[in-house]
Amino acid sequence: MDTDTYEEEAVVMGIPSKVAWQLQILAGVITVILGIVLSFAPSASLNVICVIIGILFILGGIFHFVRMLDRDEQHRVWQGIAALLEVVIGVVLIRHLDLSKAAIGLLIGIAWIVQGVVALMAGILGAAGRSRAWPIIFGVISIIAGAVVVSVPLNSVHVIAVLIGIWFLIMGILEIISGLFLRSDLKKLS
Repeated sequence: MDTDTYEEEAVVMGIPSKVAWQLQILAGVITVILGIVLSFAPSASLNVICVIIGILFILGGIFHFVRMLDRDEQHRVWQGIAALLEVVIGVVLIRHLDLSKAAIGLLIGIAWIVQGVVALMAGILGAAGRSRAWPIIFGVISIIAGAVVVSVPLNSVHVIAVLIGIWFLIMGILEIISGLFLRSDLKKLS
């Protein structure tokens, strides 16, 4: 039997304890910064998101153009059409930021309406013995919220960005506090 003794370092979720609390605080600080940016500059934040999405579309189009040039590609025509569409959509997203933000708002609103209809139907058609009230309430609220967002998508997406910013602020502060508690707990163990 080996008589060498060694002290094993504490591990938190696979990360050495010396680093775990620091990473948690760093994640909290980054989340707080994102929350501040989204809350106080929602329009600029949304512009950056739209430009990034536009760049991704353009890069996807370039990828499809390259695939179209491959002689072994069976669907060269469709690759070319997809490439052209992606590049055009990417340029439009970057060039017309208000249109891009409105499109994001429309997509969110439509998703909420679909989610609300599904929840409402699940509540109405739900199995006996299970509570149907919450799915019905959630469905109605989701449909109303989706209808509002679809009605005024550009204004709604700014409000959503501010709300997400506030959420990030709260979550970042909680993450920092959690990291400080983890640090304190680890000090008590050593």
